[in-house]
Amino acid sequence: MQDQYNPQDIEQKVQQHWDSNKTFVVTEDPNKEKFYCLSMFPYPSGRLHMGHVRNYTIGDVISRFQRLQGKNVMQPIGWDAFGLPAENAAVKNNTAPAPWTYENIEYMKNQLKLLGFGYDWNREFATCRPEYYRWEQEFFTKLYEKGLVYKKTSSVNWCPNDQTVLANEQVEDGCCWRCDTPVEQKEIPQWFIKITAYAQELIDDLDKLEGWPEMVKTMQRNWIGRSEGVELSFQVKDHDQDLEVYTTRPDTLMGVTYVGIAAGHPLATKAAENNPELADFINECRNTKVAEAELATMEKKGMATGLTAIHPLNGREVPVYVANFVLMDYGTGAVMAVPAHDQRDYEFATKYGLDIMPVIQPLDGGEPDLSEAAYTEKGRLFNSGEFDGLEFQEAFNAISAKLEAEGKGKKTVNFRLRDWGVSRQRYWGAPIPMITTEDGEVHPVPADQLPVILPEDVVMDGVTSPIKADKEWAKTTFNGEPALRETDTFDTFMESSWYYARYCSPQADDILDPEKANYWLPVNQYVGGIEHACMHLLYSRFFHKLLRDAGYVTSDEPFEKLLCQGMVLADAFYLTNEKGTKEWISPTKVDVERDGKGRITKAVDDQGREVEHSGMIKMSKSKNNGIDPQEMVDKYGADTVRLFMMFASPADMTLEWQESGVEGANRFLRRVWKLVNEHIQHGDVPAIDAASLTSDQKALRRDVHKTIAKVSDDIERRQTFNTAIAAIMELMNKLTKASLAEGQDRAIMDEALKAIVRMLYPITPHICYEMWEALGESDVDHASWPTYDEAALVEDEKLIILQVNGKMRGKITVAADASKESVEEQGLNDENVVKFTDGKTIRKVIYVPGKLLNIVAN
Repeated sequence: MQDQYNPQDIEQKVQQHWDSNKTFVVTEDPNKEKFYCLSMFPYPSGRLHMGHVRNYTIGDVISRFQRLQGKNVMQPIGWDAFGLPAENAAVKNNTAPAPWTYENIEYMKNQLKLLGFGYDWNREFATCRPEYYRWEQEFFTKLYEKGLVYKKTSSVNWCPNDQTVLANEQVEDGCCWRCDTPVEQKEIPQWFIKITAYAQELIDDLDKLEGWPEMVKTMQRNWIGRSEGVELSFQVKDHDQDLEVYTTRPDTLMGVTYVGIAAGHPLATKAAENNPELADFINECRNTKVAEAELATMEKKGMATGLTAIHPLNGREVPVYVANFVLMDYGTGAVMAVPAHDQRDYEFATKYGLDIMPVIQPLDGGEPDLSEAAYTEKGRLFNSGEFDGLEFQEAFNAISAKLEAEGKGKKTVNFRLRDWGVSRQRYWGAPIPMITTEDGEVHPVPADQLPVILPEDVVMDGVTSPIKADKEWAKTTFNGEPALRETDTFDTFMESSWYYARYCSPQADDILDPEKANYWLPVNQYVGGIEHACMHLLYSRFFHKLLRDAGYVTSDEPFEKLLCQGMVLADAFYLTNEKGTKEWISPTKVDVERDGKGRITKAVDDQGREVEHSGMIKMSKSKNNGIDPQEMVDKYGADTVRLFMMFASPADMTLEWQESGVEGANRFLRRVWKLVNEHIQHGDVPAIDAASLTSDQKALRRDVHKTIAKVSDDIERRQTFNTAIAAIMELMNKLTKASLAEGQDRAIMDEALKAIVRMLYPITPHICYEMWEALGESDVDHASWPTYDEAALVEDEKLIILQVNGKMRGKITVAADASKESVEEQGLNDENVVKFTDGKTIRKVIYVPGKLLNIVAN
């Protein structure tokens, strides 16, 4: 063992050992308990960032810990390789997405290996390869045959910058989730998968996910948005089409004073035929970004259609308005407006001078206050004819029963969730495997013609898709007749919705090998960001149920446990240039001065310019505050970076990047290395003779086994890796002060260091591999996790603090089972206690068993 810790030499040597021995390659073994650990796979952007490093370190720690538990552990890796970033980069760099993607994969793969992650590289795949997406295409055609796929023209979220459709989940605050461009509404044909057919099950099965954060489950419940309500019809006067509406508040039905319809509603289109002003307004609405989240705060706008709706129960006539807060893709595209009891309806009615008719009063009998806002609480009905006096549930039942009896409505369950629109209009994605014949009929591509291969040798012309521009590419035949291929490609969430399952049998001649899939699935531990709660995680749950119903898997859910890691933050610095804009300076080029509390008081960049500190914020390219993992690994070693990542913060909380913390992690590893080296220099180690240990030796050994118990629980059950590391550090502090004079001292030290090496192994595997061999053992990768000895935890003696009038005056050691009387006698006779009680009267003696003796005297 070298005297000095040299991470570069050690890490390269150990990684070569893993490669040559295929240490992490696994196969199915029914005789061993399996453990499938998976971190969300990376997009091959070109370089790893610290968010990647944190995510994959957490997964690797869990995987290695479970290996030491004796389980058959699979930890695969691959590449989420389709998507707009590659296409946009190709346009910018005058290349094609394919070579850019494959080059990035090779570079990032090397970075992952340098960090020592224990992946089964035999299972690696990239989703942009035909051997992957062909099975997705075939599965899509099977879903089409089952009636779970359809095509329709609908109003969609359109990103004018990326020139593609966005799912509702991909619109954030009215803007594109990728580029922040305001989203527009556009009518185009696109393909959908019926996720709504599984809406109820997707909600119900959340209760099975005991290992998921409650926040993620709540986000999914809210997104799916189950509600119980009533579907009812308003006749339209002098018109043969009824207005269908859905409401969760049928108790307010008698307070309807107008009906609002979406700009895309067929009645709105009809009404605009001879009304140019209305047509202009409808066009304005369609070209205005409207995210559902904005509906409550946006300015309410509308225009009368000239149509009149007839109330289904009392026959009252109410006007029909086109309203910008009614969305065609939510519900029926029409709402019954009750301004007295709905805030959006209230704001609209107030603006356009429409009637406001209260029909709900507080349960205490008072009048609802409508002077500034709607009264939205549930209460008691009035102004409602035969329903007066009923409270919410009674009114709900009575009104829905009457509507049903008259054939004008019925109780129903509705969901906020919309079907998954999977069509995208850009190039770099899997072609949708559908064809259209000359007679307009649409057919799935026959299985023997799959995959429909995306051409990779293309020239990008701006955002125009090469397969749309090349008219020849779309030409094909169906049953010998001319036909055209679909030129839209799949939303890339399609690939990431089932990749976890493909890892189980990446070479299978089908989407999955059911036998292998059912050995490994479900994933025991999934690690990834909470930002995927209502996109990737929801789609994956849906896809898993599709696979189950197709007979491929037997489980209901894909992921047993979910750990959502926190973001990585770093200091951000900027200076304001001559144009008045901020120029962001990398923190690696800034020297800072701090006050006594660690706050930055001055910052100067490498050109001597004083720069402003913008705080500790998420690492990003736009703020130039990302820290290159490669630079840190070159400087400190992979183990140091991994240790810092796991120690600096709880895994699910934000992590503040501080290089001083990285330096501290490096110093700790050097301390461990030094102690192991010193221990080895002392030579042979005898076996532990528990019966002959001194009280100090017993206490130190007890600390060792307490640490094993705590670290085991912190990693496996609590997943608080930072507290596990803190416990190891605390034990190290005691070991560095421990005597090595006697044989039993060295025996306890040997036991302690072998435990520490195995406990640190999941976090810092390279240095632990080397130290384990130095300690006379072989191949820590196949070692067993240390177990604590119950007998070693038993305390023979207790340290009792002695106080006089609440102030500490001494300590005594007593037998663990000493009686209260004997402890009091020993304490009162302690030399220091006698000194402070001499000449005083003992008024009271308070004993806290095993901890404290307080003597009150005056």
